Amino acid sequence: MSRAASLLIPLIVLVGSCSCWSAFITPQPRQCRFQYSSHLSAESVSTSGTSNTSLNTDDGKVQSRRVFAKRSIITSVLSVAANGLTQSPKAAMAAEDDGEDLVDVYFGCGCFWHVQHEFVAAEKKILGRSDAQITARAGYAGGTSGALDGKVCYHNAASIADYGKLGHSEVVGMRIPPSKFKDFAVEYFALFDAKGMRPDQGGDRGSEYRSIVGVPGGSKSEYAKILVDASIANGDKLDFAYGKGNDKDVPKTSFVMDSQNFPFFVAEQYHQFHDGFNIGENYPGEYNKLAGAFATSGENFGSCPNGSLGLGIGGL
Repeated sequence: MSRAASLLIPLIVLVGSCSCWSAFITPQPRQCRFQYSSHLSAESVSTSGTSNTSLNTDDGKVQSRRVFAKRSIITSVLSVAANGLTQSPKAAMAAEDDGEDLVDVYFGCGCFWHVQHEFVAAEKKILGRSDAQITARAGYAGGTSGALDGKVCYHNAASIADYGKLGHSEVVGMRIPPSKFKDFAVEYFALFDAKGMRPDQGGDRGSEYRSIVGVPGGSKSEYAKILVDASIANGDKLDFAYGKGNDKDVPKTSFVMDSQNFPFFVAEQYHQFHDGFNIGENYPGEYNKLAGAFATSGENFGSCPNGSLGLGIGGL
């Protein structure tokens, strides 16, 4: 069910629930931990379910993952930090992790609620971060219009700076040591099922839910090469495309964005550390309370209106 359709559900159902309905409540568990191996050729794929169109790249040709990998190899230094991400004070916490300059990246795989939870767990597991040091934030990225009057907002009754109309997708942004990027890429691939599909692919479709990865330098960076190599080593589930902004939602394909040209915009407080929608995705209260704790400590989650109904009910 799409978010628009979910608004038709009686209000009592909406309370405490996410409109990312199908992202995690399809017959396939929304845990998205399926291992799958697929070898897609560089052929035309459907972008909307109604027509087939070739993926566009910087030279107008369709690219397979391995061609993409070859084109991505450059001699850039991994320790160069991105300057494009919009980070709140708490998200910009430390300048270094174990002596490394941190780099800003983001990952998108459908509804950002569950994705944020998975990357919070990854920060703790891979980096040993405490709750107070978590940098994963739900947000928006990938649109060519950037911000409108300094804002990028969720759908709201006043249609103020609507992220979908600005061409953005739902993502989770974070600050990590460059040497750990591969580990986080592996966590990203675990979000897709054995066929390279998002668990929400049957319902929450469209550009707002497309799969994207944002790294400094985009598809021509060393990060892109690491991303593709990690994908091949972990089931070879996805093809990759050069993100040009406002991209379509293409099954089994992730768009690689230059985070300096397509920066991350943090989402509203009520979208942070939210429960998932599927049964079994009611996360611990300590997790849910992090949004309020970060706000109290001075983190700025913007001044957007609350939700589609203008009420902020259940995060809508």
